[in-house]
Amino acid sequence: MAVYVYAIVADSHPVGLDGLTGVGDPPEKLATLTEADLTAIVSSAPEGLRARRRDVLAHQNVLQQLMADGAVLPLRFGMVASDPQEIREALTERADLYRERLHTLAGCAEYLLKATFDEDLVLRQVLQDSAEAQRLNEESRRSGDPGVKIRLGELVAGELRARSDSAAAQVLEALQPLARETKENEPHGNDFASVSFLVEDARQEEFVTAESRLAEQWGESYQLRLHGPLPPYSFV
Repeated sequence: MAVYVYAIVADSHPVGLDGLTGVGDPPEKLATLTEADLTAIVSSAPEGLRARRRDVLAHQNVLQQLMADGAVLPLRFGMVASDPQEIREALTERADLYRERLHTLAGCAEYLLKATFDEDLVLRQVLQDSAEAQRLNEESRRSGDPGVKIRLGELVAGELRARSDSAAAQVLEALQPLARETKENEPHGNDFASVSFLVEDARQEEFVTAESRLAEQWGESYQLRLHGPLPPYSFV
């Protein structure tokens, strides 16, 4: 029988599952599987499971409850094993790795920071700061020469990349010292930075304050979006 897996904890973790239910409709009953001093929190895997809001929230609620009582290795939504024996074998074979990660994650949560810039504002700043950009912009308007427009576009694109790289470096310089571990992610869309930080509970207020200070320093040109505290998915 397929088994849905929510998380792995140490067998000493006070697994309090009262009042919690798992994924599925009706919700599946939660259970535990213990092997090699490790415990997996599981339920039966419902057929046709998809990332519906109810099921995603059920998964998150289980993780949040577990995190309140100790270190957790969170599994992402949709992790299914073929049967309980597969989980027991995984706990045994990877026991040393799981114990090491649990030790590292103890007393920590993940914060995900994404950064983007206001393109119109930054473009205006580039034109204000670069005499060459100003010259090309005026020449382009006057002559309509496509070659001039191309050179202006290349110059502006290079400036935007340089400013984005500099801003991303500032993010790391300001926040990395406050984190136990850091993971740089691939930015998507209009974001120029996406970074996950593993932050100790005792430093979370300091971390959030530092992020707010950086956002105030940048003003309207750049926007920071901080998500957390989250289960430490990026550091499992």
